[in-house]
Amino acid sequence: MLDRPNRIAVAAPSLDGGVARPDLVTVEQAKAMSIGDITTAFKEHLNPGQLHFMKLLGFHKVKIESAEGMFYTDQNGRKILDFFGGFGSLAFGHNHRRILEARQKFQDEKRHEIAIAFMSQYAAALAKNIAACSPGDLDMVFLGSSGSEAMEAAVKLAERAAGPKRPKVVYAENSFHGKTKGVLAITDGQLYRADFKLTDNTVRVPFADIDAVESAFKSDPEIGVIVLETIQGGGGIIQASAEYWQKLRALCDKYGVLWVADEVQCGYGRSGRFYAFEHYGVVPDVTALAKSLGAGKAAVGAMIARREVYMKAYGTSKTAMIHAMATFGGMGEACVTAIEGINVLYDEHLIDRAADSGSYLLDRLQALKAKYPKIIKDVRGQGLMIGLEFQDFSQTLPMVLRPVVSMLDDKLKGSLSGFIGALLLRDYDVLVAFTEYNRNVIRLEPPLICERAHVDQFISALDELLGRGIVGIVKGFLESQIG
Repeated sequence: MLDRPNRIAVAAPSLDGGVARPDLVTVEQAKAMSIGDITTAFKEHLNPGQLHFMKLLGFHKVKIESAEGMFYTDQNGRKILDFFGGFGSLAFGHNHRRILEARQKFQDEKRHEIAIAFMSQYAAALAKNIAACSPGDLDMVFLGSSGSEAMEAAVKLAERAAGPKRPKVVYAENSFHGKTKGVLAITDGQLYRADFKLTDNTVRVPFADIDAVESAFKSDPEIGVIVLETIQGGGGIIQASAEYWQKLRALCDKYGVLWVADEVQCGYGRSGRFYAFEHYGVVPDVTALAKSLGAGKAAVGAMIARREVYMKAYGTSKTAMIHAMATFGGMGEACVTAIEGINVLYDEHLIDRAADSGSYLLDRLQALKAKYPKIIKDVRGQGLMIGLEFQDFSQTLPMVLRPVVSMLDDKLKGSLSGFIGALLLRDYDVLVAFTEYNRNVIRLEPPLICERAHVDQFISALDELLGRGIVGIVKGFLESQIG
């Protein structure tokens, strides 16, 4: 269907003298694409290298036809339980009724999407709602389309407010703040940093080490900003103690350093509070949201800053436009989607649900850890942002084999989590995610609508799979690669 043997560089004129129509795929043709068609287009036009990893996990065999609530439905009518949740982007699950209705009404009334020349009632209302959900004086909002964009805005604002004499930014080991060029300089992953030329006004410290932070602040008066995920996602679902965050706030106040809290993944109720930092009784100077802010149907990101900090950076007529809203920041239907989403979040008590279901999930996983100590190394997290860490491969084997295999542990990192993730999908219809830096960790971020029955379904599947033992798991994975 999608073969294009005769590619042309420039559209030829049509018979009537206009521009010829290229060989385009229609919406209906896109919907009808086979797995083979999708694979060909993905390989030729999207990301050939990524396809390799999708094939390893068996994800390339799945074509999603629809999704509702906690489940995807594939081309064979199979229901797949979503414990991945789009890296925390699906607080409401798939296609929540109220979200769909709000969007449909907006379309039916032919409301405006882009009104850059005018003030948008939808952008204004969304900003007001976000401020209402934010503690302290976090009440100035910048709207964008992604987490990276929100974090770019946050770092730019903080750097300007800190002033030209304090341009340095502290960030943490194993941090992830986005892939765009600015925040890549504070994203601690060589895979993403690659060989790009990045800004050099950064200082790296271990995560959750308050002494390292204090030492940096003391020794370098040019430090004006510190940027930290409240819960590290890519690092493997890593948290710091309440004492750490409280001391950090005190140190920032003492040394005049602005604290930017990255809540793109852990915020919006996922931890059991609207912001994860609220668990610790502290408020940052700047924060950022995205992921579920778009309610699973729109791309929405937001930076939220203390009014004093915002005004210091952009508070005059001369500076107001330095980082004004971009073309697609505050689009009408996206804002309406986010407005309805925040209302649903509270109307359906989903923050409380995240706390309850998350606590139940952690308890059930801890029981599995006790049952399979040679396979599960650790269980950690908050609310419905949970990391399940598996042992290095050598530790799952009999003692006599461990010294030999341990030499291969680094190369085998991620193998066990990958095997388990692949088999959960193939044999148990459950989808999970992984983490960037600690490849032994499976990341669990189901929608906040997750109920205990969904947790039980997931735990039953995982328990049965782990009960096969390492030999059974490896054999099952190898069979999946051959089949």
